[in-house]
Amino acid sequence: MIAAALHNPWVAALVALFLWWFSTGAILLVVRRADQAGRQARIWAVLMNLPFLILGVVGFLESRYDESLAGVYVAFLSAIALWGWIELAFLTGVITGPNRNRLRDGVPEWERFIRAWGTIAYHELLLVFMMVTMILFSLDAVNPFGMWTFAILFFARISAKLNLYLGVRKINVEFIPEPLNHLPSHFRTARMNWLFPLSITGLSFAAACWMERIWSAQTMSQEIGFALLAALTVLALLEHWFMVLPLPDERLWRWMLPSRQSNGQDGPQIAILQNEDVR
Repeated sequence: MIAAALHNPWVAALVALFLWWFSTGAILLVVRRADQAGRQARIWAVLMNLPFLILGVVGFLESRYDESLAGVYVAFLSAIALWGWIELAFLTGVITGPNRNRLRDGVPEWERFIRAWGTIAYHELLLVFMMVTMILFSLDAVNPFGMWTFAILFFARISAKLNLYLGVRKINVEFIPEPLNHLPSHFRTARMNWLFPLSITGLSFAAACWMERIWSAQTMSQEIGFALLAALTVLALLEHWFMVLPLPDERLWRWMLPSRQSNGQDGPQIAILQNEDVR
């Protein structure tokens, strides 16, 4: 019965929704527990989850030439595993960037950009390396859904980070771990920025394209693959809207996380964001 259900595009969309919610919550849970245990625990959290990186690499490579429905799901899950490990390494502070200082007041815009880039440089370079590698290994693939899954996550994340840098109305700092306490000082609150409409338009267009491909798919495997990509793109679009709409999206994961231990660092950081003028 389960196997038959997985042939349904609507079920595939629900699978993508569940994986988005569950994988995000799982990463936040691991990060929160490691945050409470200290620096060594953060490193061990990344090392202990290396099997996800390995399984992601193996699954991606093996699924490239597998046109079956199982191959599509394996490709999708492998890309999620790769992305999840890299995000875990970032959120634990293991792979971030050379700049771990808060932004000083009054710096010129060019310096602000360089310092903001410095906070995430190593992480971004790793993502670029992974993206380029997956593209190269997918040039002759009959099942490119692993590469496309990672590409959606990659470009949506770049868009989200640039919007946070340029300024959005709502910045949720509740889940930012201690090693990244300096990040919010590089964000900016604003009613709107020039990139946001372009981001929304681009993601909406991409989602529409994937949905069109569902109806024109030649095989069931392709239909399910494009349904997974469409659902993931819609979720990325939703995450962008969360940055400007007063919706309590943090409640999706707050209930499953242990209470954060106060260390005297979170309060001032949040206060900066809340007191900054909204332009």
